[in-house]
Amino acid sequence: MKLGFVSDSLGGMPLDELLDQAVRLGVSGIEVNTGGWSTAPHFNLAAMKADASARAAFARKFSDRGLEIISLNANGNPLHPTDRAQGVCLEDTIRVAGEMGIRTVCTMSGLPAGSPGDTMPNWVVASWPPETQTILKYQWEDVLLPYWDRIATLTKSCGVEKIALELHGSQCVYNVPSLLRLRKAVGPVIGANLDPSHLFWMGADPLAAIDALGEAVYHVHAKDTLLNAPVQAVTSLLENGSLTDIPARAWSYITLGHGHGEVWWRQFTYRLLMAGYSGWLSIEHEDVLLNSLEGLEMSVRLLQGVMPTRPADFKPQAI
Repeated sequence: MKLGFVSDSLGGMPLDELLDQAVRLGVSGIEVNTGGWSTAPHFNLAAMKADASARAAFARKFSDRGLEIISLNANGNPLHPTDRAQGVCLEDTIRVAGEMGIRTVCTMSGLPAGSPGDTMPNWVVASWPPETQTILKYQWEDVLLPYWDRIATLTKSCGVEKIALELHGSQCVYNVPSLLRLRKAVGPVIGANLDPSHLFWMGADPLAAIDALGEAVYHVHAKDTLLNAPVQAVTSLLENGSLTDIPARAWSYITLGHGHGEVWWRQFTYRLLMAGYSGWLSIEHEDVLLNSLEGLEMSVRLLQGVMPTRPADFKPQAI
């Protein structure tokens, strides 16, 4: 496995300084945010789309330091019923990735409105009352599947091999069954960006998710979640309070090791190996209480201590 981090983890830092910090930390690559829900402070998508020399200069900053560009990340809602810019961002990101020889693009599945006349996305997480099923049928059959058929065609034409969808709340694809449903319909260009932090707060087991996904794990975000038991006992894990008010929340994104310890992360990386995944672990630091660089340093140290980095060489003795 190889270790890196998402560029927005150090979003307040200029690109050159960020890359120098990556070298100091001993990671091997950076996953670059391109837009969507990110202001993309390190990547000008329009300039990269228009100018081959800009793309080459950007890539050279990495290669000169011995770093790789792990993937481009266009996380957002490409199926937002009124904000078309997020879908354009994803398509442009795929085109630019193809031009740069980057084979993986990370994104979200998208979440449409609940009916053709609605103007806001609608996330259905229950089976009652009965209109929920009408909403889901519209979202999947009329919007999601036709959209991803088209995006899959674009992806292949650009030479991008993998679209890694984050299993994220407020998206049509948010858990293992919904990811596998879309993958079955669209094809193996679709896989999972497995981020355990979201599965934790939705009540799933990331270790079981690895087993269920198998070869459909295309990318991994290393992010932890604190489950605040006293608050959860009163409110449940259905949380819509401010992300910055950690004491009041039932769950919060947190620095690796502060929600689940080293033993858990050791099991996580080994389960990934068991499922055949030996790719990138990309740290996504979103802990609002810790300094971003300090939190990233803690996360890097934890993963460096538990993740396997060399190929297996065991062979039974001839006895």
